[in-house]
Amino acid sequence: MITPIVQFGTSRFLQAHADLFVSEALQKGEAIGKVTIVQTTGSAERAGRLAALAAPRGFPVIIRGLVDGISIDRTQQVTSVARALSTAGDWNEVNRIVTEEAQILISNTGDTGYAVGDGDLQAKIPASFPSKLLILLHERYLFGGKPLTVLPCELIARNGDTLKKVVSDLQSERIADAGFGEWLSTQVVWANTLVDRIVSEPLEPAGAVAEPYALWAIEAQPGLRAPCIHPSILLVDDLTPYEKLKLHILNLGHTVLADIWLKAGRAQDETVKAILLDTHIHARLMEIYETEVIPGFAAKGLGAEAATYLALTLDRFRNPFLEHRIRDIANHHAEKIVRRIVDFRAWSPAVPMPKLMEIAENR
Repeated sequence: MITPIVQFGTSRFLQAHADLFVSEALQKGEAIGKVTIVQTTGSAERAGRLAALAAPRGFPVIIRGLVDGISIDRTQQVTSVARALSTAGDWNEVNRIVTEEAQILISNTGDTGYAVGDGDLQAKIPASFPSKLLILLHERYLFGGKPLTVLPCELIARNGDTLKKVVSDLQSERIADAGFGEWLSTQVVWANTLVDRIVSEPLEPAGAVAEPYALWAIEAQPGLRAPCIHPSILLVDDLTPYEKLKLHILNLGHTVLADIWLKAGRAQDETVKAILLDTHIHARLMEIYETEVIPGFAAKGLGAEAATYLALTLDRFRNPFLEHRIRDIANHHAEKIVRRIVDFRAWSPAVPMPKLMEIAENR
């Protein structure tokens, strides 16, 4: 079977995001085809997933949470995966599929997935994802160089631009072929994307538990192809509003709660939903949202969008099925305050934000 979608990464996030979206779209005839999943690391933990991911019966994704205050708990079977391979054991087949079949590449290789080590390209199969990708794209170019869309899902700002620069720099350093460099720049669409879904736990041997809310925003550009039509996939002219809503409502709210939790010395296993049962803490968070955050967005012409996203966020915070521990959110707290609170104040400087600034000044 020809698979026009090739996915690098076997994460539970991708199982409950891209793979699920394509599966749902295939049932309506609104996807370009099935998926080949490629495991890019030698992790023994993930190696056992491969057969289960490509099983004809598919794998389960359990959707649990609140939608408009109503509890949702349903299981969907994902049947979009035709093959599951590894770069360690199936390099030649991966090369063939990327060269001959692929129309869209999807990746989710972690926040440090773009790091490249010294001498990475000296091995037949490089260690890093960008180096692997460079070799595979070079083979595609030599085979005829059909256009291609790359959809990175790593949680990195301007992830498409970032991945393009890493791969292009590698090419200029290590593959002396001006024609290939031109092809990478003009025939490969490097899309900037934003993904947003909490996938709380894996299922064994494959599958995941996820919240109902999901977003895959893709910044439009000429030549870009999407893997499918789906309500959670948005082609947008500018990712900035979506990035700001997520960072300065969802993530900012998490950091406000983590700040309260740290300073009060609350229970180590306390979760987001549990801390919000404290009426004083809930009221404090809502006051910050209503008097500082929403006005900050309104000053940028995004007041209505912020109010809608806040309502969704509160449902996500109260998800009765999700054990989202605040101690995990509190990791790297000082750095998160800068990105989520200080940067928000800088983005919308005309709006007074005394409570947020108090958090920032006492970090």
